[in-house]
Amino acid sequence: MHLSILRLGAFTLLSACLFVAAHATASQPNILLILSDDAGYADFGFQGSPEMLTPNLDKLAQQSLRFQQAYVSAATCGPSRAGLYTGKYQQRFGYEENNVPGYMSESGLTGDNMGLPLDQVTVANYLKNLGYRTALFGKWHQGDADRFHPTKRGFDEFFGFRGGARSYYELSAQQASVHPQDRLERGFGQYEKETKYLTDLLADETIRFIEHKGQQPFFAVLSFNAVHSPMEAKPEDLAKFPHLKGKRQQLAAMTLAMDEAIARVLKSLDNSGKADNTLVVFTNDNGGPSDDNHSNNYPLSGTKANHLEGGIRVPMLIRWPHNISANKQFKQPVSLLDLLPTFVDAAGGKVADLTDLDGVSLLPFIKGDNRLSADINSENSKRPHETLYWKKENRGAIRDGDWKLLRFPDRPAELYNLSNDGGESQNLAAKHPEIVKHLYQKLFQWELTLERPLWQLQRQYEGAAMQRMDKFRQPQPTKTE
Repeated sequence: MHLSILRLGAFTLLSACLFVAAHATASQPNILLILSDDAGYADFGFQGSPEMLTPNLDKLAQQSLRFQQAYVSAATCGPSRAGLYTGKYQQRFGYEENNVPGYMSESGLTGDNMGLPLDQVTVANYLKNLGYRTALFGKWHQGDADRFHPTKRGFDEFFGFRGGARSYYELSAQQASVHPQDRLERGFGQYEKETKYLTDLLADETIRFIEHKGQQPFFAVLSFNAVHSPMEAKPEDLAKFPHLKGKRQQLAAMTLAMDEAIARVLKSLDNSGKADNTLVVFTNDNGGPSDDNHSNNYPLSGTKANHLEGGIRVPMLIRWPHNISANKQFKQPVSLLDLLPTFVDAAGGKVADLTDLDGVSLLPFIKGDNRLSADINSENSKRPHETLYWKKENRGAIRDGDWKLLRFPDRPAELYNLSNDGGESQNLAAKHPEIVKHLYQKLFQWELTLERPLWQLQRQYEGAAMQRMDKFRQPQPTKTE
């Protein structure tokens, strides 16, 4: 079985290489994707936070197109990243749950067998075969086993850790022994000791990669573990938030450290003369887990691990000088599934022939040339997606136009009109049973196209996810005191 999968994966990758490379163009931008981890929707200055200090991201927002309704394809880290890296709904290839050893049901794959299936082509595969140098710095979370390693999934370079969360400081011998996937790794199998706070170290490595001499364009993913727990901030950053306490103070300090690290990376683009020819994206992998790191998703309801807007809607910025309008907002729904085809499009690949994707290139909607289909500030603009889907075991959600249906295992479905109720406070299911029925059927038809999950969390975690949703159902305004 494993041999068949490997052969299928090799064939798929070869097909992608031959196909995409055939459409490469001479003029290609560098591409830098910056991912924060578990950040709250409200926890940036450019998102309106009165507590968080993010002056550098605020400046980037002024230089960028800001997306008001950017969605992830899953409300937890691993599946969300699987969707981002492949441009596909990850449930199509069975990646529905977080791959966390020790938390899995024994009814599916466990341990090192969990990971991004080898027959899936990643954005790094596509861009590498369009002539790009590719690198990932930080969190991977797409499989701990060697066969799932980033350097075997299209990335030329890797500096980070294979798992989903770890300390920001040096691991103890016991920690490294119990969680070997959390060790800091350079390339393949070369493990190193941490020399400084991990957020700073990941920025250092990204800068080194950016400043490489040569004409070859680069694709770099700076995948922070900030601001995922454990809550570990630098003392000097904590001192800048004396008015905050506990985890909220830790979160603010960790966010500031990430903001300053991003500033250094962006400055390296300026200093190397590459900024004008670099497409920069900043976004987050899912909603903030308010009970874990005290993040805030206001004005959205819900948190990480559920399908309320606070679990699946994230901040997103795209900066591409002379190509995309700056300091404007795009109001229509988009998905992180769209990043792969957008990057391939920008790099000169022929996206129209990539028929197996669920994402779409955003360039026809946002690029400042004759391909711009409508005013990016018009609420009546053509949408990149009319329908978006989410699924986690018995829970599911569908957004169709402005209507959103949520399906639960322990209560009736809920219906919201997001055009005037982004906080999901007015359940309209009883008033519009015909819409509920239509969306229920449409969600089910989509589910019929999916694979069964390759692995599942132990059953009690579904109950915990529902409890978290109920606890943080109401949006929590930020406070300055």
